[in-house]
Amino acid sequence: MHARKLFGTDGIRGVANEPPMTPELALSLGRAVAHVAGRGKGRPARVVIGKDTRRSGYMLETALAAGICAMGGNVMLCGPVPTPAVAHLTVSMRADAGVVISASHNPYSDNGIKLFGGDGFKLPDAEEAEIERLLESDALHRARVTGADVGRASRIEDARGRYTVFCKSTFPKHLTLDGLRVVVDGAHGAAYRVAPAVFTELGAATTCIGVKPNGLNINLERGALHPERLIHEVLQHRAHLGVALDGDADRVALVDEKGHVVDGDALMAVCAKRMLARGALAKRTLVATVMSNLGLERAMIAAGGKLLRTDVGDRYVVEAMRARGLNLGGEQSGHLVFLDHAPTGDGVVAALQVLAAMIEEGESLSSLWEGAMQRVPQVLKSALFPTRLPLESLPTLVRQRAQAEKKLGARGRVNVRWSGTEPKLRVMIEGERPDVIARLADELLEAAARDVRLASARDEA
Repeated sequence: MHARKLFGTDGIRGVANEPPMTPELALSLGRAVAHVAGRGKGRPARVVIGKDTRRSGYMLETALAAGICAMGGNVMLCGPVPTPAVAHLTVSMRADAGVVISASHNPYSDNGIKLFGGDGFKLPDAEEAEIERLLESDALHRARVTGADVGRASRIEDARGRYTVFCKSTFPKHLTLDGLRVVVDGAHGAAYRVAPAVFTELGAATTCIGVKPNGLNINLERGALHPERLIHEVLQHRAHLGVALDGDADRVALVDEKGHVVDGDALMAVCAKRMLARGALAKRTLVATVMSNLGLERAMIAAGGKLLRTDVGDRYVVEAMRARGLNLGGEQSGHLVFLDHAPTGDGVVAALQVLAAMIEEGESLSSLWEGAMQRVPQVLKSALFPTRLPLESLPTLVRQRAQAEKKLGARGRVNVRWSGTEPKLRVMIEGERPDVIARLADELLEAAARDVRLASARDEA
């Protein structure tokens, strides 16, 4: 199979207007998407395009639409909407593909493109590899159309409204948020209008921050990666819950009434154990990645369930869920997938499921998550390198990792991986003593640095 070079674990990503994230690439990608999506349909492809609030989104949106139209495809523009909104609208509009222009939690200077099939699920690796192959061939040049066959672009004027209705439909109809105080942090991103509307229309007294995008402030000191201001607002307003979304709103971090940040592992523990008790967790199995805390796995086993682990990336979580007929999965970072409701991670939908649990159990968020799992000490460290080398080609790192795993034994875990979007080495270690695992993580990164320096010296020689 053609190896993917452009696509990482979550689409293509980079600095906007620098390779690969250029309008030239977007134009070619639009042509490839239209070609693949329209194949065998007997009609032009229909493609939904959504974006977050980055200024560079205008540039890439226009280029993508031009490429699709050049192949005879028809484009439906949604404007700024969350990533899960594009997945939903792709299905509800009977489109053949969906495209999201977003770099998620990255700063405004970055941007990205991720693709969805007509079923609302992210394209599998094989299909992304096929698209890359098309970009390198001349097949697209031969397939371009002229005259009346050139496609057109139109705008879905009520895209946000459609998605708002969908989100509300995932909340139990016999419940309301009446009497609850909720603070929403939209990260100045794609959900800056949708998220406040959803919680308010369900009855919550909603306070909003991070809802004034200017194209340059997405994720800036706001959102799931920067919850400090949200914590302050939750405590000041004595709110029952704080909801922090990232730039494209496919992930969430919650803040409880005490001001504690609740990550994806704790939220999965709450929801999975509740679904287990109700007989609603398919095959009594939760899906998470290798990065999820060992405490989550132990909590599932203690509750009579089990945890299935995948590679890092919500796409791999979803693929495992679909392959095995499972309905709940996610990542520690806050991508939570409720497959009974949505085909991808959805921060707003996830928050609503937790709120439903709070109401039906009659408990605060802090009491729910504090009793859901006992976290094993975990350290996450990373370092940026000039190039990405195969891990097995770094002998000092391999040796150091084996020694760390032997030292920890069954009481801990070691995970070393390259980031899916940049040459950054990430090390995760769990164990009983925080000081020990922190030292081991530093030693692994130092070992990798030595190996990379030696490899560079050999290349120069």
